[in-house]
Amino acid sequence: MTLSQALAAFAAAPDPRIPDATARILRLSMLDWIACGCAGTDEPVARITRDMVMEEGGAAQASLFGGGRVPARAAALVNGATSHALDYDDTHFAHIGHPSVAVFPAALAIAEGEGLDGGQLRTAALIGMEASIRVGIWLGRGHYQVGFHQTATAGAFGAALAAGRLLGLEATALQAVLGLAGTRAAGLKSQFGTMGKPYNAGLAAATGVEAALLVAKGFEPAPQGLDGPQGFGETHHGAGDETALDGLGERWHFASVAHKFHACCHGLHAALEAVAGLLPIAPDRIDRIEVATHPRWMTVCNQPAPTTGLGAKFSYATVLPMAVLGVDTAKLESYTAALCARDDLAALRDRVRVIPDDGLTEMQARVRVVTDAGDREAFHDLDAPLPPDEKAAKVGAKAESLLGPRAAEARDLVEGGAPAREVGAFLRG
Repeated sequence: MTLSQALAAFAAAPDPRIPDATARILRLSMLDWIACGCAGTDEPVARITRDMVMEEGGAAQASLFGGGRVPARAAALVNGATSHALDYDDTHFAHIGHPSVAVFPAALAIAEGEGLDGGQLRTAALIGMEASIRVGIWLGRGHYQVGFHQTATAGAFGAALAAGRLLGLEATALQAVLGLAGTRAAGLKSQFGTMGKPYNAGLAAATGVEAALLVAKGFEPAPQGLDGPQGFGETHHGAGDETALDGLGERWHFASVAHKFHACCHGLHAALEAVAGLLPIAPDRIDRIEVATHPRWMTVCNQPAPTTGLGAKFSYATVLPMAVLGVDTAKLESYTAALCARDDLAALRDRVRVIPDDGLTEMQARVRVVTDAGDREAFHDLDAPLPPDEKAAKVGAKAESLLGPRAAEARDLVEGGAPAREVGAFLRG
């Protein structure tokens, strides 16, 4: 069975057995996605894309973060970009991508238009996110390393399966959906640190919705567009890793998704957690800060001297001085152009040395601070187990910081399995 056939059968099957632990993580990610999206509505990429689709008009099928109802494809585009605008959403390191911001917008856009319940919405989203991770594994690290953004590329296939499942498509049609998505999936790492990065998430969600709707209307593409000759994998530096299908339907990779507790690229988080164990340190006593990280992050979040808030979210040389200076890296308002221009931060930024170390995993970092009083060193591994109740508390606290009084309502919607239209109404505010 090919990758496309297996994923299509997985998405078309009756409701799967979802372990309680996985279901709990799914609810946390949905709450996290809603919180990030609502908090991101005033970001430039959110306003620009929302204004564009509202000006275009069309059938009021699905809701937008920040208000308005538009066609499903347009809603998926805006909501994907908006929920990734702050770069504060969840990450899965098996393929280095953000599953929620590509798949939830597509699933909600279709579920809202079809009048479906919360259980259908969540199950389809979980299947789509699991599929996006599997496609990411199949494409391999080389796909990401050469410059493709897995949130946008692998995410588009997950979004397509979630949308197709909610439209009631059977396996053969879902394989066609994957094939059609293969000719549309796109997104480059060259956009990191700009509005183009969150836009990539919107592209994935919109691609998924469009492909599913077209096939549902009778569109007949080449079904091998993902994994066949001259398909997406072959033409986009895919490795064709056959282990991607191991345990499909029985083991949920999504259960190990990581949630962000710093408002910046996830590649910076291990270093931030490590340096936290060394604080406080007087800035004027620091000779240098050495960060050892996996080589893959060197082209992702190692901007040496960013001048914008977005750029700061992708810079070891910025976030580590922020931590030393007592700037809260969990707060959205911390990342600004004014911060980047601060003299005290610039002075520390020049003392940061980032060192690639292939002996570390992508979730590990080692920080060494050299001062006039001696050296101090700390290590952190994001893959270290976080007790479920502690993770839930952290995500809940993050939602409260982003949503304020509305956090309790959002949590009730998610925990109670509210219908898609009620979730959409919450997004509209």
